[in-house]
Amino acid sequence: MSLPILYIKPGCPWCDEAVHYLNRKNVPVKTVVVSGNPEAMREMVELSGQSKAPTMDWHGDVLADFGVDELIPFLKKHGVG
Repeated sequence: MSLPILYIKPGCPWCDEAVHYLNRKNVPVKTVVVSGNPEAMREMVELSGQSKAPTMDWHGDVLADFGVDELIPFLKKHGVG
């Protein structure tokens, strides 16, 4: 199965926190930078209905515009953490 996708924007403190947390917990994800990438931005907006990052697509289950506090229960729902 493919990796979950994490959409981020460089310089976004919530994105940096999410990446750091996922790395610390050894959660493998495919990271996609949406800034300057219209195709990736369009994909993220279609999935989540908004343009804010970070956004995670866990095989169709989408968590949009989140902080680590929202990420923790989302990961637990998927058996991680």
